[in-house]
Formats: sequence, C-alpha cells, structure tokens
Amino acid sequence: MAPPERLTVAALYRFARFEDPAVLRAPLLALCEAQSIRGTLLLAREGINGTIAGSAQGIAQVLDHIRQLPGCGDLDVKYSSAETMPFGRMKVRIKREIVTMGQPDIDPLASAGTYVAPHDWNALISDPDVLVIDTRNAYEVAIGTFPQAINPETRSFGEFPAWFRREREHLLAQPRKVAMFCTGGIRCEKSTAFLKAEGVEEVYHLQGGILRYLEEVPPEQSLWQGECFVFDERVALGHELALGESALCRACGGAVPPGESCPACAGSA
Repeated sequence: MAPPERLTVAALYRFARFEDPAVLRAPLLALCEAQSIRGTLLLAREGINGTIAGSAQGIAQVLDHIRQLPGCGDLDVKYSSAETMPFGRMKVRIKREIVTMGQPDIDPLASAGTYVAPHDWNALISDPDVLVIDTRNAYEVAIGTFPQAINPETRSFGEFPAWFRREREHLLAQPRKVAMFCTGGIRCEKSTAFLKAEGVEEVYHLQGGILRYLEEVPPEQSLWQGECFVFDERVALGHELALGESALCRACGGAVPPGESCPACAGSA
C-alpha cells in the first residue's frame, strides 16, 4: 500500500488595499471548503494573511483565487508539508489589521524597509554595526532565534511599538542599521514601516522570514539556532522545514523544548 500523500501547508500574506474585505470573505471561504482546505485566513483593508493546509491541488486553486484579488498578484507564499492535518477547521475572518500592531497610520505599502534575501542575511546580521531585532513574541523566541538578536520579550505584537519607544535611546545610542525578522515576514515588514515612521532611516527585514531562511540556507551555513515556532499542531519546524521536536503546551499555547517543562508556565508558577 502506498503511503498517504503529505499535505501541503501554505503560509501567506500580502499587504494590499481592499476597499471592502467583507465582500471577499464568502467566495474565499466557499472555495476553501469545496477543496477541503483548513486553516485561518485574515482579511482587512490592509490585505490578507494566514496559513492553510490541504492537498497540493486544492492549495493551488485557493492561491490562484487569492492572486486575483486587488494587489495580490505578487502574493508571498512559504510552503511546507505535514503528514496529518494541522488545523481543525477553516476560518476566514474580517479584522482591522492582518497583523495587529495597533498603529493605524502605519502603511507598509507606502513605507517599509529593504528586503534582504535569505542568502544575504548572514552577512548583514554579522556586521557589528547592525542592530538585529527579533519581532516575535517571547514564547516563540524561547525555542529558537539568531543568537545576536535582541528579544523584546513581548507577549503580543501589539506591544512592540511601546517597547521600541521605551528602549530607543538605549538601542540607538549611536546611528545604526536595524535588521528585523519574524516567522514568515509580515511582522518584520510592518515593524520596518513603523521604525521608518519613527525616523529610523536604514531598516532591513528578512524576506520570507525565518521559514524561507530555513528552507533556502543549508544547515552548515545557517546561523539559526533552535527551532521555529509555527501556529498550528506541528508546533515547530527546523532546518529544511523538517518537523521539530518541541511540543505544545496545552495550558498556555506556547512551545515546550524537548525534554523540558514549559518555560512560560514555569515562570508564572
């Protein structure tokens, strides 16, 4: 008997201008359900974001549909795979933001940092004059990051602006380039737009995020240490997007490193 076909997982986002995202919801949800796709897609006036899983053919049809939406022809997609379905159901939700920062005047389409391809990332972050910031939450950073990166220790992305404003004088005591990264690229892209609005001139971000870096940069050349947290039942991925060994803490939703107790729950005990 042939082994079951692996499922395709697609993490995607695109900053675009949707005049009425609610109009887009029903056709998108109907197509996902017709193709037995599961996961979550967020629609807002600023674009689309989410992760979905299903057959390769079904995923391709949904992505073709999304690419026909206004401004989504260059949709950014990171592919991985799963042996079993990592999502319980399909959700398409309307939000104020596709990634919640709480800064309504920030527009990545109008002003964002400079993309850095994965194969150029090592050279950038190895420069001692570059300040490297991990824009993810503390429970994500706990199981893996680039060792030279600053951890803002945020609980949600909405805390990032206040953290930066509070720490700015210390972080940028001397003029420095700033390089930021996140899981798939969306948080660091929005963060670069925020920093530019705050007057920081040289801002860079990892194109495609950690997922594309782990996919494209060979392990022997990689500067990444640990695993990358993902927001589904796979919990974490490693180099070449192989399934990680971290487990999911059912109490807080964070990741538990192999053979350890949950660092977040232990800290709050």
